[in-house]
Amino acid sequence: MSVYLSRLYIFAKKRMLTYKNISLKKYNTFGLDYSADHLVLIDTEDEVIRFFREKRPVNEPLLILGGGSNILFTSDFKGTIINPLIGGISITESYPDHVIVSAGAGMKWDTFVEWSVSNGFGGVENLSLIPGSTGATPVQNIGAYGVEVKDYIEKVRTVCITDGSIKEFTNQECMFGYRNSIFKGRFKGIYVVTRVYFRLNINPILNLEYGSLKNEVDKSGDLSLRNIREAVINIRRFKLPDYEITGNAGSFFKNPVVRSSFADNLKKIYPDIPTFNEPSGNIKLAAGWLIEQCGWKGKRIGDVAVHEKQALVLVNYGKATGKDIYDLSEKIKQSVFEKFGIELEREVEVIGTI
Repeated sequence: MSVYLSRLYIFAKKRMLTYKNISLKKYNTFGLDYSADHLVLIDTEDEVIRFFREKRPVNEPLLILGGGSNILFTSDFKGTIINPLIGGISITESYPDHVIVSAGAGMKWDTFVEWSVSNGFGGVENLSLIPGSTGATPVQNIGAYGVEVKDYIEKVRTVCITDGSIKEFTNQECMFGYRNSIFKGRFKGIYVVTRVYFRLNINPILNLEYGSLKNEVDKSGDLSLRNIREAVINIRRFKLPDYEITGNAGSFFKNPVVRSSFADNLKKIYPDIPTFNEPSGNIKLAAGWLIEQCGWKGKRIGDVAVHEKQALVLVNYGKATGKDIYDLSEKIKQSVFEKFGIELEREVEVIGTI
């Protein structure tokens, strides 16, 4: 009897599930209660291929959704959302100094980071506790504490929505940029990421570029992958709200990149402005600092607010709408432009009517 139930469970887990007029509240980290005409949950790459090869009828437009941690819905979604839940993790190649690890697109990103650290593989430990799915990381090219995920991606495996064909993109073909990739540009909405392959180091070079991270690691007295991960987690938990308690999408704006001459002029007026040198010769500025200087940190309007500990984060205290959040972001953008002459760019993707 137990064997029969087990087989039945495995069969059910591999089915593709379609829901109509379903609430999206648990599918976005802002906790916004909009609905979608159709939501399709797909557990395996084969099902993704079959879905698009058979050209199953779906309401347009089509949205590919990962963990919902970089999305701002502003209205009901009149179309079909595809949510790949493909799991699994394995070492596909092993070399003296590194391994290639394959991770399913539906795996929680922090679960992958924990697995990597537990197995002694270095590279992604600085990206601990970032919400979202593993499949979304190459799309967004996530980054934190001096590390971007592009530096450890070997290739990305995808399924084309037009014919269900498989295509693998090398790191170079992904055309990674700051919080950007080909999947947000030329090929946006064309490919469903099913697996991501990472090159992780067996003898890692640990990155303590950010002073706050080094100070936190020093408290443990031991420099290791595990302590770096724990230090990042401690910092993030102190500075950032837990989206399961208070709705948010992490960093709402990108850090602006400006010409060095522009940054030099700002430095004369604002000597304390944080600046970071880019390989291109340009200068990256801290969006959170700019927002804080405009008086927004901790400010609340109804149920939407700028977080009291990190001005880069907008939060939903329960009853805010997507438009409430969008409107606040517009006010912040306007005030930063008026004070500094800098046009902030949203990191989150706005989906819906305004």
